[in-house]
Amino acid sequence: MTNSSSPSSSTTGGSLLLLCEEEEPWAGRRIPVSLLYSGLAIGGTLANGMVIYLVSSFRKLQTTSNAFIVNGCAADLSVCALWMPQEAVLGLLPAGSVEPPADWDGAGGSYRLLRGGLLGLGLTVSLLSHCLVALNRYLLITRAPATYQVLYQRRHTAGMLAMSWALALGLVLLLPPWAPRPGASPPQIHYPALLAAGALLAQTALLLHCYLGIVRRVRVSVKRVSVLNFHLPLPPALQPRRAQRRLSGLSVLLLCCVFLLATQPLVWVSLASGFSLPVPWGVQAASWLLCCALSALNPLLYTWRNEEFRRSVRSVLPGVGDAAAAAAAAATAMPAMSQAQLGTRAAGQHW
Repeated sequence: MTNSSSPSSSTTGGSLLLLCEEEEPWAGRRIPVSLLYSGLAIGGTLANGMVIYLVSSFRKLQTTSNAFIVNGCAADLSVCALWMPQEAVLGLLPAGSVEPPADWDGAGGSYRLLRGGLLGLGLTVSLLSHCLVALNRYLLITRAPATYQVLYQRRHTAGMLAMSWALALGLVLLLPPWAPRPGASPPQIHYPALLAAGALLAQTALLLHCYLGIVRRVRVSVKRVSVLNFHLPLPPALQPRRAQRRLSGLSVLLLCCVFLLATQPLVWVSLASGFSLPVPWGVQAASWLLCCALSALNPLLYTWRNEEFRRSVRSVLPGVGDAAAAAAAAATAMPAMSQAQLGTRAAGQHW
């Protein structure tokens, strides 16, 4: 995933996701797309940076599951803070000056490959982190605490994190560029695009298997899912057990729906590009924008139900509003449950 220009595109340069800038019908739409990238860059940088800071500052947040979340946030931060600002700036430049002055083999080509490699590295690690989080939570629910502790020892967790970056770096270095060199005839079958589509489909299957398995367990028992923070922080007296199960299941399904909405358009665009089928510029740009928007939304997806994160945010940013105070009061009213009752002692294991 080093360059998003499809083989059928006629562009010989330009921004990585602002495809075909030289085509007149789309020339006026570069500024709105650049503004979208600017907003995603600012929001994603703040959100991912906040999650990394909170986990590194508060010991209660330093759990195995949060280690995988921080790994994804670090990858998303590289996309939001380093790659998106370049796209936003390049999209605001005149159509003939969106690349450094040089041919493919000079500084312009090196800059294009570097920018594409940065995007590929960040997105690949982020998507792998999604899989690690889903698998961690699935095993947390479906396996005994002793088995979970053996699987997620500290050295095993560190090895999984290192493997995600090593695999992503290997793919970025070994795979050919997404777009062919200018003037070269595009291949009939574009293997990097097909590989990207296949990887996204495999990851989608894994996430659905894990999270739908969590939903099935929610229907049987709600007490373990409270560790996963897929429930509303309301007292059991105000919320029947059946409603708790429904809300927990809906929260998991919402996460799946957001992920599918952000990744599946890119799957079909990659499949079409892999077989050299024409794809409109607007469809390509929209699919990549949705996928990149996931880098800005990931911190919210994994922390918005987590009371520990919210308490940490309130301690760092006091006076966040009446809604936060009400949520804190509701959470305080909940009776405490022991780790033995939850049966998930390993979930709170510190690094």
